[in-house]
Amino acid sequence: MHRRTRYFALTAGLALTLSACSGTTQDDATSEAPAEETGAEETSAAAGGGGTEFAEGLAISMLPKSVNNPYFEASSEGAESAVTELAGEYEYTGPSDASASSQVSYINTLSQQAVDAILLSANDPNALCSALSQASDAGTAIVTFDSDVDPECRDLFVSQVEGEEVGRALIEMAAEQIDGDGQVAILSATANATNQNAWIDVIESELESNPDYAGIELVATVYGDDEDEKSFAETQGLLQAHPELEAIISPTTVGIAAAARYLQSSDYQGEVALTGLGTPNQMREFVEDGTVTEFALWDPSALGELAAYAGAALASDMITGAEGDTFTAGELGEYTVGADGVIVLGPPTRFNAENIDDFDF
Repeated sequence: MHRRTRYFALTAGLALTLSACSGTTQDDATSEAPAEETGAEETSAAAGGGGTEFAEGLAISMLPKSVNNPYFEASSEGAESAVTELAGEYEYTGPSDASASSQVSYINTLSQQAVDAILLSANDPNALCSALSQASDAGTAIVTFDSDVDPECRDLFVSQVEGEEVGRALIEMAAEQIDGDGQVAILSATANATNQNAWIDVIESELESNPDYAGIELVATVYGDDEDEKSFAETQGLLQAHPELEAIISPTTVGIAAAARYLQSSDYQGEVALTGLGTPNQMREFVEDGTVTEFALWDPSALGELAAYAGAALASDMITGAEGDTFTAGELGEYTVGADGVIVLGPPTRFNAENIDDFDF
């Protein structure tokens, strides 16, 4: 795939490293590759690409599922920090509603602007492919993060964790909080969100095959479309429709916060368990008052940071996106591209009353 390459010699004093964001677990990717001494400090080394330096003045844009979402705002902060360190131009743009049709127009605009890389969290695995193909043909590197598209429609996918790890963690936390017995329901984001659906598939598989969960019944899966008010209403609907409900699992930061707010102001507080994926800053008050016992997440800032470095490496022809390619993402360390162009950030972290104050994102 043709990429615009604009190489430059870095001055000896420029250090392109970032401080690792709090809360990120990097068990398998923490070592930095040493820079070669060429008289100018090189920012990264890679196998499989043609260059050894990030290009100058890269234009990198992040397109989340929706803006005004604390999770994606944190991801944007990490991405912007990386792009700034790379002396590039950064833009955070996207729709206010989490729909694929809304994202298409933004992809088309970014393609017309000839940005060097798009960092996309997709609302649909297939509906965006035509627009992404046009952007790719124009020379834009396509990096999905958080939520993927069909692998044929992008260059790389930066995954927050191994998908099965998330699903297993979610059902395990729910089971622990209801002593392995009772009805549970899922409050998801959109019906077509690839990451949400993959995690739900793992939850359903665990419930069907794992004897540890023989006493748990999944009674409903509903969708709040990553909208606060709708997620709040769906929580109310679940509790009214299933009076014996013991726990709600919400694998979305918008959903879990809305559900917690409903439980906090109702007679269900402390009676119905709530777990899922959320940010510590968003969920702290609900943990402190006993509405939520435990939830999980990775560091979204580090996820955005890694996506930005991956996009910059592609746009600089340092890597091609082929399996086995390696690059260094600042102080996050060295990463290797896996099968189907997937790069994994690291395992999720669980947050509870004992450790939540140790994190700030």
